[in-house]
Amino acid sequence: MNLTFDRTPVGWVARAIRIPGSERRTLFQAAKATAAAVGAWLLATLVLGLPQPFLAPYAAVFLVESTVYRSLRGWVQQVGSVATGVLLAAVATRLVPEPTAALAVVVFAGLLLGSWWRFGGSGVWVGVTGMLLVVYGTAGDPELLGDRLLETALGAAIGLLINVFVYPPLYGERLEAAADRLAAALAGLLETTADVVRADEPPGEIEEWLGQIRDVGSLARDAEETAVLTREGRFLNLRRRSRYLGTRHDRPLRTLVTLWHPIEQLVDSVRTASEGREPFVYPWPEARATVADLLLELASAVRDTVVPERQPDLDRCRELLTRVEDRLVSSNDGVTATLGLGAMALPVRRFLRQLDEIDPRGGK
Repeated sequence: MNLTFDRTPVGWVARAIRIPGSERRTLFQAAKATAAAVGAWLLATLVLGLPQPFLAPYAAVFLVESTVYRSLRGWVQQVGSVATGVLLAAVATRLVPEPTAALAVVVFAGLLLGSWWRFGGSGVWVGVTGMLLVVYGTAGDPELLGDRLLETALGAAIGLLINVFVYPPLYGERLEAAADRLAAALAGLLETTADVVRADEPPGEIEEWLGQIRDVGSLARDAEETAVLTREGRFLNLRRRSRYLGTRHDRPLRTLVTLWHPIEQLVDSVRTASEGREPFVYPWPEARATVADLLLELASAVRDTVVPERQPDLDRCRELLTRVEDRLVSSNDGVTATLGLGAMALPVRRFLRQLDEIDPRGGK
């Protein structure tokens, strides 16, 4: 019943009110963009008396970006691209009197100029702005061209100011959620791999097991993107004291992302050894039991990385890893079984070293 309710528009609004998550942020950003568009239109028409200032609300809406930094960057790019389009239209109509030919010149040159990387996503508006001015026949009127520039700068400035001063967006809760999801997926994969290592036969549901490693890779990539957005969201943000900054999850999440490659290598080595392919074959049951115990301890440590005020206890992991490595140099298991055990031990050691990088003084 609750699940159905949560999928309705009413449920969406209820979550926006109840939880400081993506729904609330989307609601605030939509309200801010609306206020920016209306404010830019009223200021341009009622205060400045500009005729048909359609670029003012347009620029205002698109400057209510996902982060304050992007709004500031967008303001520069937006004004720059529109100004370039206006100047291009003015020059083209003066040099090419025939409207159709002038239109072709403006669109072609505008799209080329707009591809300059410094214009970013606003580059397309170099050609579009020039095209609109030529089509409407205003490219030859210096006063109207000045109005277009003024309304663009005005609308962009209003959008920028509203995004800066009115509940500027933060993404700390996304960082926390990404860390929780990735930690759970990594721990689950370690636990499944421990079961595989204990078994004498290759896993029956191998596709499900391999599917887990693909899921972990996807979550690791998503976590990296979330971390970038979160750090960018803090830049120039006036809500520096907000509890939604998510700073305590920065270091654990960076560590969790680095665990993706060693666990991928571990799964590959276990799979190869379990299939009995020379020269890497399955170690003896006693050695595999130690490896499995080590993987379970690592899974527990991974879960602890995202628990506030809890530092992962890696002493037991180090003890078990030492036992595994001692067996590599002192056992009589045979060359192929020793190679199989070594192939498992190497990514586990790398995995443990990455976990060790979490600040022991509570860098979470």
